[in-house]
Amino acid sequence: TNQFMNPLIKFKNNLLKAYNYGDGWPSTIVIVLVVIFFVAQAFIIPTGSMRSTLLVGDGLFGKKFSYGIPIPRIPWLEVPVWPDLDDDGHLFSGSKPQRGDIVIFRYPYDDRVHYVKRNVAVGGDLLLLRNKILYIRPSEGDEYIKANWDREHREEINGLLWAKHPYKDKYPGINYDQDARLPEAVVNFGPIRVPEGEYFMMGDNRDHSSDSRFWGTVPYKHIVGTPWFIYFSYENRSYYEMLNSSDYKDIQILQKQCGKLNINDSECQKIWNKHQYSIRWDRMFTSISDF
Repeated sequence: TNQFMNPLIKFKNNLLKAYNYGDGWPSTIVIVLVVIFFVAQAFIIPTGSMRSTLLVGDGLFGKKFSYGIPIPRIPWLEVPVWPDLDDDGHLFSGSKPQRGDIVIFRYPYDDRVHYVKRNVAVGGDLLLLRNKILYIRPSEGDEYIKANWDREHREEINGLLWAKHPYKDKYPGINYDQDARLPEAVVNFGPIRVPEGEYFMMGDNRDHSSDSRFWGTVPYKHIVGTPWFIYFSYENRSYYEMLNSSDYKDIQILQKQCGKLNINDSECQKIWNKHQYSIRWDRMFTSISDF
Protein backbone atom coordinates (compact mmCIF):
# COMPACT_ATOMS: atom_id res chain seq x y z
CA THR A 1 0.00 0.00 0.00
CA ASN A 2 2.83 2.40 0.87
CA GLN A 3 4.47 1.69 -2.50
CA PHE A 4 1.20 2.69 -4.18
CA MET A 5 0.54 5.76 -2.01
CA ASN A 6 4.02 7.30 -2.15
CA PRO A 7 3.85 8.22 -5.87
CA LEU A 8 0.36 9.68 -5.37
CA ILE A 9 1.55 11.79 -2.44
CA LYS A 10 4.55 12.95 -4.45
CA PHE A 11 2.30 13.86 -7.41
CA LYS A 12 -0.07 15.75 -5.09
CA ASN A 13 2.82 17.69 -3.55
CA ASN A 14 4.12 18.63 -7.03
CA LEU A 15 0.67 19.88 -8.00
CA LEU A 16 0.51 21.94 -4.81
CA LYS A 17 3.91 23.47 -5.55
CA ALA A 18 2.81 24.34 -9.09
CA TYR A 19 -0.39 25.92 -7.75
CA ASN A 20 1.48 27.95 -5.13
CA TYR A 21 3.96 29.10 -7.78
CA GLY A 22 1.17 30.19 -10.09
CA ASP A 23 -0.59 32.08 -7.29
CA GLY A 24 1.94 34.94 -7.08
CA TRP A 25 2.28 37.96 -9.37
CA PRO A 26 5.83 37.11 -10.62
CA SER A 27 4.62 33.75 -11.87
CA THR A 28 1.56 35.41 -13.41
CA ILE A 29 3.86 37.68 -15.43
CA VAL A 30 5.89 34.66 -16.55
CA ILE A 31 2.74 32.80 -17.63
CA VAL A 32 1.42 35.84 -19.53
CA LEU A 33 4.77 36.29 -21.30
CA VAL A 34 4.88 32.61 -22.25
CA VAL A 35 1.40 32.91 -23.76
CA ILE A 36 2.37 36.08 -25.69
CA PHE A 37 5.69 34.60 -26.81
CA PHE A 38 4.42 31.23 -28.02
CA VAL A 39 0.61 31.00 -28.15
CA ALA A 40 -1.41 34.17 -28.78
CA GLN A 41 -1.03 37.93 -28.87
CA ALA A 42 -3.69 40.65 -28.92
CA PHE A 43 -3.88 43.15 -31.78
CA ILE A 44 -6.18 46.07 -32.62
CA ILE A 45 -7.03 46.80 -36.27
CA PRO A 46 -6.16 50.50 -36.83
CA THR A 47 -7.03 50.95 -40.52
CA GLY A 48 -9.65 49.85 -43.05
CA SER A 49 -7.26 47.98 -45.37
CA MET A 50 -8.94 44.62 -44.58
CA ARG A 51 -12.55 45.86 -44.60
CA SER A 52 -15.02 44.12 -44.75
CA THR A 53 -13.20 41.06 -43.39
CA LEU A 54 -11.68 43.03 -40.51
CA LEU A 55 -12.96 46.42 -39.36
CA VAL A 56 -11.26 49.38 -37.73
CA GLY A 57 -11.59 48.78 -33.98
CA ASP A 58 -11.63 44.98 -34.15
CA GLY A 59 -9.55 43.49 -31.35
CA LEU A 60 -8.27 40.05 -32.25
CA PHE A 61 -6.02 37.36 -30.90
CA GLY A 62 -3.33 36.23 -33.29
CA LYS A 63 -2.37 32.55 -33.28
CA LYS A 64 1.43 32.61 -33.10
CA PHE A 65 2.11 28.92 -33.75
CA SER A 66 0.40 28.68 -37.15
CA TYR A 67 3.60 28.93 -39.20
CA GLY A 68 6.22 27.86 -36.70
CA ILE A 69 7.25 29.71 -33.53
CA PRO A 70 8.51 33.27 -34.23
CA ILE A 71 11.42 34.65 -32.22
CA PRO A 72 9.86 35.94 -28.95
CA ARG A 73 9.98 39.67 -28.38
CA ILE A 74 9.25 41.73 -25.29
CA PRO A 75 5.78 43.26 -25.85
CA TRP A 76 5.67 46.98 -26.73
CA LEU A 77 9.48 47.24 -26.69
CA GLU A 78 9.75 44.71 -29.53
CA VAL A 79 13.16 43.59 -28.27
CA PRO A 80 14.06 39.98 -29.23
CA VAL A 81 14.74 37.72 -26.23
CA TRP A 82 16.52 35.07 -28.29
CA PRO A 83 19.05 35.33 -31.12
CA ASP A 84 17.85 34.52 -34.63
CA LEU A 85 20.41 31.79 -35.25
CA ASP A 86 18.98 30.67 -38.62
CA ASP A 87 18.11 34.19 -39.80
CA ASP A 88 14.55 33.04 -40.54
CA GLY A 89 12.83 34.94 -37.72
CA HIS A 90 11.67 31.75 -35.98
CA LEU A 91 12.74 29.57 -33.08
CA PHE A 92 11.18 26.65 -34.94
CA SER A 93 10.08 26.83 -38.54
CA GLY A 94 6.74 25.28 -39.45
CA SER A 95 4.16 25.12 -42.21
CA LYS A 96 4.19 28.14 -44.51
CA PRO A 97 1.35 30.53 -45.40
CA GLN A 98 -0.93 29.19 -48.13
CA ARG A 99 -2.62 31.13 -50.91
CA GLY A 100 -5.68 32.88 -49.49
CA ASP A 101 -4.54 32.84 -45.83
CA ILE A 102 -4.94 35.98 -43.73
CA VAL A 103 -1.51 36.53 -42.22
CA ILE A 104 -0.08 38.63 -39.40
CA PHE A 105 3.45 39.73 -40.26
CA ARG A 106 6.04 42.37 -39.51
CA TYR A 107 6.32 45.26 -41.94
CA PRO A 108 9.52 44.56 -43.93
CA TYR A 109 10.80 48.16 -43.57
CA ASP A 110 10.09 48.42 -39.83
CA ASP A 111 9.85 45.06 -38.08
CA ARG A 112 8.44 46.66 -34.92
CA VAL A 113 5.15 47.23 -36.78
CA HIS A 114 2.60 44.44 -37.36
CA TYR A 115 0.43 44.26 -40.48
CA VAL A 116 -2.52 42.00 -41.31
CA LYS A 117 -3.19 41.18 -44.99
CA ARG A 118 -4.27 38.31 -47.21
CA ASN A 119 -1.54 36.23 -48.82
CA VAL A 120 -2.42 36.08 -52.53
CA ALA A 121 0.70 34.45 -54.00
CA VAL A 122 3.59 32.31 -52.77
CA GLY A 123 7.15 31.76 -53.93
CA GLY A 124 7.36 30.73 -57.58
CA ASP A 125 3.96 32.16 -58.56
CA LEU A 126 3.57 34.76 -61.29
CA LEU A 127 1.34 37.73 -60.44
CA LEU A 128 0.01 40.72 -62.35
CA LEU A 129 -2.77 43.32 -62.18
CA ARG A 130 -4.57 44.71 -65.21
CA ASN A 131 -6.98 47.60 -64.58
CA LYS A 132 -6.80 46.63 -60.88
CA ILE A 133 -7.92 43.05 -61.60
CA LEU A 134 -5.68 40.48 -59.89
CA TYR A 135 -4.30 37.55 -61.91
CA ILE A 136 -2.06 34.80 -60.60
CA ARG A 137 -0.33 31.93 -62.34
CA PRO A 138 0.53 29.39 -59.62
CA SER A 139 3.86 27.63 -59.98
CA GLU A 140 1.99 24.32 -60.42
CA GLY A 141 0.98 25.40 -63.95
CA ASP A 142 -1.98 25.00 -66.29
CA GLU A 143 -3.47 21.77 -64.95
CA TYR A 144 -3.56 23.17 -61.42
CA ILE A 145 -5.36 26.29 -62.66
CA LYS A 146 -7.92 24.21 -64.61
CA ALA A 147 -8.54 22.00 -61.57
CA ASN A 148 -9.10 24.90 -59.17
CA TRP A 149 -10.79 27.66 -61.21
CA ASP A 150 -13.68 27.44 -63.65
CA ARG A 151 -13.64 28.99 -67.12
CA GLU A 152 -15.09 32.26 -65.82
CA HIS A 153 -12.03 32.69 -63.61
CA ARG A 154 -9.41 31.70 -66.18
CA GLU A 155 -7.87 33.89 -68.85
CA GLU A 156 -5.03 33.51 -71.33
CA ILE A 157 -2.63 36.45 -71.48
CA ASN A 158 0.43 36.49 -73.75
CA GLY A 159 0.17 32.75 -74.28
CA LEU A 160 -0.04 31.86 -70.58
CA LEU A 161 -3.08 30.70 -68.59
CA TRP A 162 -3.91 32.77 -65.50
CA ALA A 163 -6.43 32.59 -62.65
CA LYS A 164 -8.52 35.78 -62.76
CA HIS A 165 -9.99 37.25 -59.54
CA PRO A 166 -8.71 34.07 -57.83
CA TYR A 167 -10.14 34.76 -54.34
CA LYS A 168 -13.07 37.14 -54.82
CA ASP A 169 -15.83 34.49 -54.81
CA LYS A 170 -14.32 32.44 -52.00
CA TYR A 171 -13.73 35.39 -49.65
CA PRO A 172 -16.69 37.82 -49.81
CA GLY A 173 -14.83 40.46 -47.76
CA ILE A 174 -12.68 41.29 -50.80
CA ASN A 175 -13.99 44.47 -52.41
CA TYR A 176 -13.08 47.23 -54.86
CA ASP A 177 -13.83 50.94 -54.95
CA GLN A 178 -14.46 51.94 -58.56
CA ASP A 179 -14.11 55.62 -57.66
CA ALA A 180 -10.68 55.24 -56.06
CA ARG A 181 -7.78 56.83 -57.90
CA LEU A 182 -4.59 54.78 -57.66
CA PRO A 183 -1.14 55.28 -59.21
CA GLU A 184 -0.80 53.78 -62.68
CA ALA A 185 1.99 51.54 -61.40
CA VAL A 186 -0.54 49.88 -59.05
CA VAL A 187 -3.48 49.78 -61.47
CA ASN A 188 -1.34 47.91 -64.01
CA PHE A 189 1.29 46.02 -62.07
CA GLY A 190 3.72 43.30 -63.12
CA PRO A 191 3.96 40.60 -64.15
CA ILE A 192 6.41 39.60 -61.42
CA ARG A 193 7.53 36.24 -60.07
CA VAL A 194 7.29 36.00 -56.29
CA PRO A 195 10.71 35.04 -54.87
CA GLU A 196 11.01 31.64 -53.19
CA GLY A 197 10.27 31.80 -49.46
CA GLU A 198 8.37 35.09 -49.84
CA TYR A 199 4.70 36.07 -50.03
CA PHE A 200 2.66 38.71 -51.85
CA MET A 201 0.23 40.36 -49.41
CA MET A 202 -2.85 42.42 -50.31
CA GLY A 203 -5.61 44.01 -48.26
CA ASP A 204 -9.19 42.84 -48.86
CA ASN A 205 -10.19 46.50 -49.23
CA ARG A 206 -8.15 46.47 -52.41
CA ASP A 207 -8.25 50.14 -53.33
CA HIS A 208 -7.54 51.42 -49.82
CA SER A 209 -4.61 49.26 -48.75
CA SER A 210 -0.88 49.78 -48.46
CA ASP A 211 0.50 46.36 -49.32
CA SER A 212 2.96 44.40 -51.46
CA ARG A 213 1.98 46.41 -54.53
CA PHE A 214 3.71 49.38 -52.90
CA TRP A 215 6.52 47.90 -50.77
CA GLY A 216 7.20 44.41 -52.07
CA THR A 217 6.91 40.82 -50.94
CA VAL A 218 7.21 39.56 -47.36
CA PRO A 219 9.90 36.98 -46.48
CA TYR A 220 9.11 34.10 -44.13
CA LYS A 221 11.30 35.64 -41.41
CA HIS A 222 8.66 38.38 -40.93
CA ILE A 223 5.69 35.98 -40.67
CA VAL A 224 4.16 36.01 -37.16
CA GLY A 225 0.92 34.03 -37.37
CA THR A 226 -2.72 34.25 -38.36
CA PRO A 227 -5.79 35.88 -36.78
CA TRP A 228 -7.57 33.48 -34.41
CA PHE A 229 -10.78 35.18 -33.28
CA ILE A 230 -12.19 38.63 -32.51
CA TYR A 231 -12.45 39.16 -28.75
CA PHE A 232 -13.82 42.72 -28.90
CA SER A 233 -14.99 45.18 -31.55
CA TYR A 234 -15.96 48.82 -31.24
CA GLU A 235 -16.63 51.82 -33.46
CA ASN A 236 -14.50 54.78 -32.38
CA ARG A 237 -14.05 57.06 -35.40
CA SER A 238 -15.16 60.67 -35.23
CA TYR A 239 -17.81 62.22 -37.44
CA TYR A 240 -15.14 64.16 -39.36
CA GLU A 241 -13.08 61.01 -39.96
CA MET A 242 -16.14 59.31 -41.45
CA LEU A 243 -17.23 62.34 -43.47
CA ASN A 244 -13.78 62.88 -44.99
CA SER A 245 -12.91 59.22 -45.44
CA SER A 246 -11.62 58.15 -48.84
CA ASP A 247 -13.38 54.79 -48.35
CA TYR A 248 -16.89 54.94 -49.80
CA LYS A 249 -18.05 52.29 -47.30
CA ASP A 250 -17.51 54.75 -44.44
CA ILE A 251 -19.81 57.19 -46.21
CA GLN A 252 -22.38 54.41 -46.59
CA ILE A 253 -22.17 53.66 -42.85
CA LEU A 254 -22.67 57.33 -42.07
CA GLN A 255 -25.66 57.52 -44.41
CA LYS A 256 -27.19 54.42 -42.86
CA GLN A 257 -26.97 55.92 -39.38
CA CYS A 258 -28.38 59.29 -40.43
CA GLY A 259 -31.19 57.94 -42.58
CA LYS A 260 -32.83 60.63 -44.73
CA LEU A 261 -30.70 63.42 -43.26
CA ASN A 262 -27.94 64.95 -45.35
CA ILE A 263 -24.64 63.59 -44.01
CA ASN A 264 -23.28 67.17 -43.87
CA ASP A 265 -26.16 68.21 -41.60
CA SER A 266 -25.35 69.03 -37.96
CA GLU A 267 -28.17 66.70 -36.91
CA CYS A 268 -26.36 63.87 -38.67
CA GLN A 269 -23.24 64.75 -36.71
CA LYS A 270 -25.21 64.50 -33.45
CA ILE A 271 -26.55 61.08 -34.42
CA TRP A 272 -23.08 59.81 -35.29
CA ASN A 273 -21.59 61.20 -32.08
CA LYS A 274 -24.05 59.01 -30.15
CA HIS A 275 -23.07 56.00 -32.26
CA GLN A 276 -19.35 56.70 -32.31
CA TYR A 277 -18.33 54.53 -29.38
CA SER A 278 -20.80 51.69 -29.95
CA ILE A 279 -19.79 48.05 -29.44
CA ARG A 280 -20.25 45.66 -32.35
CA TRP A 281 -21.73 42.82 -30.36
CA ASP A 282 -22.31 40.65 -33.43
CA ARG A 283 -18.55 40.44 -34.11
CA MET A 284 -17.38 39.46 -30.64
CA PHE A 285 -15.92 35.95 -30.21
CA THR A 286 -16.25 35.20 -33.90
CA SER A 287 -13.67 33.43 -36.00
CA ILE A 288 -12.13 35.28 -38.95
CA SER A 289 -13.46 32.46 -41.15
CA ASP A 290 -17.01 33.66 -40.34
CA PHE A 291 -16.38 36.72 -42.55
